[in-house]
Amino acid sequence: MAGNGEFSFANGAEEKKSGRNGLAKITTTTPPAAPPTNGKSGGTVCHDDSVPTVKVQTIDELHSLQKKRSAPTTPIHASAQANFAATVSEELRQKQQLQSISNSLASLTRETGPKLVKGDPATARKGETPKLDHAEHHMFSPRANVSDSALKFTHILYNLSPAELYEQAIKHEQGSFITSGGAMATLSGAKTGRSPRDKRVVKDDTTEDELWWGKGSPNIEMDEHTFLVNRERATDYLNSLDKVFVNDQFLNWDPENRIKVRIVSARAYHSLFMHNMCIRPTPEELENFGTPDFTIYNAGQFPCNRYTHYMTSSTSIDLNLRRREMVILGTQYAGEMKKGLFSVMHYLMPKRGILSLHSGCNMGKDGDVALFFGLSGTGKTTLSTDHNRYLIGDDEHCWSDNGVSNIEGGCYAKCIDLAREKEPDIWNAIKFGTVLENVVFDEHIREVDYTDKSVTENTRAAYPIEYIPNAKIPCVGPHPKNVILLACDAFGVLPPVSKLNLAQTMYHFISGYTALVAGTEDGIKEPQATFSSCFGAAFIMLHPTKYAAMLAEKMQKHGATGWLVNTGWSGGSYGSGSRIKLSYTRKIIDAIHSGSLLDAEYKKTKVFGLEIPTEVEGVPSDILDPINTWSDKKAYNDTLLKLAGLFKNNFAVFADHNVGQDGKLTAEILAAGPNF
Repeated sequence: MAGNGEFSFANGAEEKKSGRNGLAKITTTTPPAAPPTNGKSGGTVCHDDSVPTVKVQTIDELHSLQKKRSAPTTPIHASAQANFAATVSEELRQKQQLQSISNSLASLTRETGPKLVKGDPATARKGETPKLDHAEHHMFSPRANVSDSALKFTHILYNLSPAELYEQAIKHEQGSFITSGGAMATLSGAKTGRSPRDKRVVKDDTTEDELWWGKGSPNIEMDEHTFLVNRERATDYLNSLDKVFVNDQFLNWDPENRIKVRIVSARAYHSLFMHNMCIRPTPEELENFGTPDFTIYNAGQFPCNRYTHYMTSSTSIDLNLRRREMVILGTQYAGEMKKGLFSVMHYLMPKRGILSLHSGCNMGKDGDVALFFGLSGTGKTTLSTDHNRYLIGDDEHCWSDNGVSNIEGGCYAKCIDLAREKEPDIWNAIKFGTVLENVVFDEHIREVDYTDKSVTENTRAAYPIEYIPNAKIPCVGPHPKNVILLACDAFGVLPPVSKLNLAQTMYHFISGYTALVAGTEDGIKEPQATFSSCFGAAFIMLHPTKYAAMLAEKMQKHGATGWLVNTGWSGGSYGSGSRIKLSYTRKIIDAIHSGSLLDAEYKKTKVFGLEIPTEVEGVPSDILDPINTWSDKKAYNDTLLKLAGLFKNNFAVFADHNVGQDGKLTAEILAAGPNF
């Protein structure tokens, strides 16, 4: 049958005549036309999905229909919008924005800033000259002959979204992949961690007196001329590229004290990393961003000239606090940008009377805020991440007259041995938009193996803070009620919890103690004491005692209590004792948050003079005084004196630095240390 739209074959002579290559010709039949319902003739197709043809002439025009302009994410008052539109046209705003970026990239001795155009050069039409939004700079320094760079346009990829940055990385950056969970995995090249010995700070008439220099200081000096040589090298490299990535973002959630930062980089990976780690501006804030307060020039893999004065390798991370600029050469490790800006905040914020802190911070439902200080392995991330409390931030904070505020807009979590059961919040935060650094994954299914250390132990995940379910947005809170100093004491002689007076808080804050367990020959393992001033010596700019004095002043003014919490060993040193159970430490932290620990009965220990509670709900009383847990009392006393000696030796470098009027506070801090 040929009806009902079925296929039929012609037959007979017609078949032979019309068939191709001797095969029967196929014809189709259609059902009778349906009666018209709109006054028009009936159709001949039972299900017609046809629509008018797209009215475009080229594939590029078709692709352009996919995209529409982003709408603002925050509301704008009609009056403000009208006033803005009346004063600044869109064309002028775009021109001012590009001019600002061109100023940032300008050579100091040659030519003007580069000719800039927004957009990806890969999508530009061949043979079309970009529209020039560029104004002449009037430089007072001598100018050499014009180079070829003056004849080209540099494409600016400005504040791209994560999706756009994914596309750029996958297309153009070797080693960038999408994992099974949606995160972007990438490689940081030869450097998989920071290079503190290659970090330099310009020493000039101002910083010579302001900054902490010399023994124990992280600040290695360089001169202004060398900085400018490296700056020129970085900007020349960036301007030679077809495209550069530019992020305009903020630091510090306190709106009265936020800092505008501009990051110019060569890699989409770096742009996405900073998109996550800094505070993301709204479209309206970008329109009025203007001139940044601080600028990073990240030339990534492009090395410094090792024959340049002060250079000791092909890597150089340079800070110029007068110019408010940072130059990165010879390393692609993104953490240099994060921690470089943290160093800047350690300089800028104290000038405003604001204390910058390397700490975690959370807040209870009643508004009680706690700060957590601790070096690697002390449990800072685990203890500050509490499902019963709001997370203000995991790493960097400011304490001002307004309260506390997170410096960053994201988290930079360690991934080695990450497991859903141990760290569910971090596990769940690793999704689309997250940057995974240096992890190993299955080449086919792209599932990450967090136990694999083939590239490095320092595997990391960078994600926006809102990926944490109980994050407090905006990331601000009232004045802290408790300041908790965490130490993982592998010597096993510090109590699980001690209440500190102000002088003791300053002493232990300046000391920044924890103990690591290191393997030695013949399988013998001994604790190694580690001291890091202010629990972040690598990033502080001023003398540690200045931060400690500010901390004590704010604690006294706002009634905060200091605590020393040992998350390390009990009943002996590492190898003979056992680590304090996490459940006991959580009970201690809960008692600090609730305020019940303030009402406990206390006694004072020997040597360190620490006040320890005789009872904490949910914690065996015998472990609260560490001597009770040691079967060999002489070994306990010997180990206690050994650790006290290590504290004294470490603190000797700070003993001659006067704090307070006539150095009176210095004497109080020294007296708060171990006495034996």
